[in-house]
Amino acid sequence: MTRLPPSLASRADDVDRITGHKRMRRNRKADWSRRMVQENWLGVEDLIWTLFIVPGTNVREPVEAMPGVFRLSVDQAVEAARHAAELGIPALAPFPNIAQDKRDETGSHILDDDNLIHAFTRAIKKAVPDIGIITDVALDPFTSHGHDGIYRDGEIVNDETVALIARAAVMQAEAGADIIAPSDMMDGRVGAIRQALDSAGHQSVGIMSYATKFASGFYGPYREAIGTADLLKGDKRSYYIDPANAVEAVRDAELDVAEGADMLMVKPGLPYLDICRALKDSFGLPTFAYQVSGEYAMIKAAAANGWIDGERVMMESLLAFKRAGCDGILSYFALEAAARIRAGHGAPALKPPF
Repeated sequence: MTRLPPSLASRADDVDRITGHKRMRRNRKADWSRRMVQENWLGVEDLIWTLFIVPGTNVREPVEAMPGVFRLSVDQAVEAARHAAELGIPALAPFPNIAQDKRDETGSHILDDDNLIHAFTRAIKKAVPDIGIITDVALDPFTSHGHDGIYRDGEIVNDETVALIARAAVMQAEAGADIIAPSDMMDGRVGAIRQALDSAGHQSVGIMSYATKFASGFYGPYREAIGTADLLKGDKRSYYIDPANAVEAVRDAELDVAEGADMLMVKPGLPYLDICRALKDSFGLPTFAYQVSGEYAMIKAAAANGWIDGERVMMESLLAFKRAGCDGILSYFALEAAARIRAGHGAPALKPPF
């Protein structure tokens, strides 16, 4: 960088001569000009609300590691969904905390017609029919060992898991799910799910593939929220992607595209913005990021300690996903961010359900 001597720095004409009359600050001088040249925007329509559901009635349990986040019974989730719809949020992504006596080695409860995912989906579609439902078919909330697939002799069995989650995808579609979002990272699962859905007459149900789900340390609060933190045997590195591997991540996504994925997802979000951009540039499909529980918890904890402006960092982090090429963000901040966006547009305040 050229360092100007004091005699030159004090004279505007010499600065213009050296910079070639290019002054980047001209466009930053006022609020109106900054808004006029802004390259990326965050809207309510970019937000997908991730929420936790539990059995029972009138249940609202705080998640200790995620201030402001609750595990909700289905009736409470319906009220929350109405609020999300009023804010303009387009879709919900539920994650269940299943009773321990419903969990087994194979996650078989995912195939029960009365499980929490199906109950939630039916209730939301009846009460708030215009909001989208994005359901996961990974087995980790349903297994007694906390893994995303069938666990046998110290190994996750790929093909049996794929067969099971393909059946689960059909059941979730029949319950009213609009998009199936498989997060298990088993090989071949997108193609199997697409074939199963089409064969069952659910050609209009989309697949949002967790195309690049990394073996990350950012998932801890989520595992507390769904009750698998103390269940997990070993780790998930045999099926999640190594955080060091960007080329492998793109190859993984390429296979999902070939198998029929309609949308791609990157998880976690903020530490993997380079992957978001790579997927968008490589495939051009709608691309999403999941701002995971650890990302949420860090922002909330730092804000609670007065170390950062929590609202400002929340909005900045969400905007970063749009800058990286994402079409939307799955986030626990969705309600809070949507309210902030509406307030910025002069919309009337809406009373939150909790």
